[in-house]
Amino acid sequence: MGPTTLRPVIRRITTGLVVLWAAASAAYLALLAAPGDTVDSIIGDGADTPQIRAEIVTEWGLDRPAIVQYLDYLRRLAVGDLGRSYLMQRPVTEVIGDQIAPTLALAVTAAGLGVLLAVTLAVATAGDRRRWLRRASSGVELLMVSTPPFLIGIVLLSVLSFRFGLFPVSGDQGAAALVLPAVTLALPIAGLLAQVLRDGLERALDEPFVLTARARGVRERAVLLRHALRHALLPAVTLAGWLFGILLGGAVIVEQVFGRPGLGQVTLTAVTSKDMPVVLAVVTLSAAVYVVVNTAADLAYLLVDPRLRRT
Repeated sequence: MGPTTLRPVIRRITTGLVVLWAAASAAYLALLAAPGDTVDSIIGDGADTPQIRAEIVTEWGLDRPAIVQYLDYLRRLAVGDLGRSYLMQRPVTEVIGDQIAPTLALAVTAAGLGVLLAVTLAVATAGDRRRWLRRASSGVELLMVSTPPFLIGIVLLSVLSFRFGLFPVSGDQGAAALVLPAVTLALPIAGLLAQVLRDGLERALDEPFVLTARARGVRERAVLLRHALRHALLPAVTLAGWLFGILLGGAVIVEQVFGRPGLGQVTLTAVTSKDMPVVLAVVTLSAAVYVVVNTAADLAYLLVDPRLRRT
């Protein structure tokens, strides 16, 4: 990797770190701005004793100047210290660590399935002269984008679980229990990505390099997959990074619909019981995932379009 390529990589990583710092700072300021005493906010609905209050003051440095408290908060975040849940009497890293694997499995599976469906739909209908097929595909995609994920999940549960018994109703036992939640999250992603990809493919099919490939006798399917698809990926990569970043938010709702373990249950419990250390950790983690995914999407541009390495 030469200096020309290294500079944009460093610039994008630096931008991501700045965004992450801003998100962590906003979460910290929200804690300070909460009504009432900061110690009361951190205790939430947990046990309230003088000893616990003294531990909170020591842990958060509430007896020190505000700038020192803030810098210590950032230092603890940098080393992965998310504080302690005084409601559950456990470190926050343990609370989240026990539940993050099911949520990540759901988000990654849904993202992969959504991208696969989108590419399949876009490639199957781009440049197709059969207008009825295009209209049917566009209608299905619009339906997928417009329907709330929780409603998709309820319909899938009613038909495929309650009526036909093909998949488990709830829980996280085996791959079969992952299918319906992943499909629920993947369908809206696939509908939106397919529309963007198809539009990019059809613009690419009118470019001079496609005409040159056709003139050399390259088959139409090969032109579409080997030449036009790569050209159409840039806007789709941008959108895919944004969509994957919000998958965690969608997973919170879908996990509740399907009764799955994960960050959804942790977040709901933390919010309803006013467990602020856990809420802050979930907000910071979501921001970190969003930053990492979108930084990776920015870096993927350099692979998709080599011209960006020189600009």
